[in-house]
Amino acid sequence: MTEVWKAVLFGIVEGITEWLPISSTGHMILLEEFIKLEESEAFLDMFRVVIQLGAILAVVKIFWKEALPFSFGKVIKFEREKVSTWTKIFVACIPAAVVGMMWEELFTSLFYNYYTVALALIVFGILFLFIETKNKHREPRVKSLHELTYQHAFFIGIFQLIAAIFPGTSRSGATIVGGLLLGVSRTVAAEFTFLLAIPVMAGASMLKIAKYGFSFSMEEMLMLLSAMVTAFLVSILVIRFLMDYIKSHNFKVFGWYRIFLGTGVLVYFLFI
Repeated sequence: MTEVWKAVLFGIVEGITEWLPISSTGHMILLEEFIKLEESEAFLDMFRVVIQLGAILAVVKIFWKEALPFSFGKVIKFEREKVSTWTKIFVACIPAAVVGMMWEELFTSLFYNYYTVALALIVFGILFLFIETKNKHREPRVKSLHELTYQHAFFIGIFQLIAAIFPGTSRSGATIVGGLLLGVSRTVAAEFTFLLAIPVMAGASMLKIAKYGFSFSMEEMLMLLSAMVTAFLVSILVIRFLMDYIKSHNFKVFGWYRIFLGTGVLVYFLFI
């Protein structure tokens, strides 16, 4: 049961950090420095990714109306604007999907460490401060999802690719930064980021499960389910908080948090 409680803690961290632009992968790497899960490396490699399924279900629950591209009646009717949004989401997925399938293991071996995490936290923290200062008196050009173009989507996808390569960048943080650079409003950038997570994280989770296989021990199954359920419940609270927060606040607080955390990580590991 000790390992299950550890898994619950990982689920809490996943639920909080997946949606706030502060890097869930980075926090997971840091958490693993202090709390060790006594399981095989193959299971842990799968566990780190698949607990995200709980977070995805929270997005589906909250954005059900926005996410569902069709409505039910006497006949199933596809809604053109929502279908268009999903097409743009898949366009945004292309860069990370192509590069990730080809070089995921290489990037993991090169960059999955505290040094990369710390630098990515700091660099994107500075970017948040710079962009928010630059946009302070500017009116966003894109104020709704249907105003996003395919060019916008692909550009945001390039930023998602950066997050896929460098842990600590934050997938949500990178895509939000990409959106803000294009003149997308904070609310739309966040909403597009949440919807974009559904195919990206679901696809990554399915690949990891297929690679690991379905021969879970009872302890492994309890750990995985506990972490996923926890991530789901925490994600619901965090997503609702963030969507309310950005209606009247900017992302600077997350930029400062990233800079302080990244600096703290570098100092800690330099002196241990």
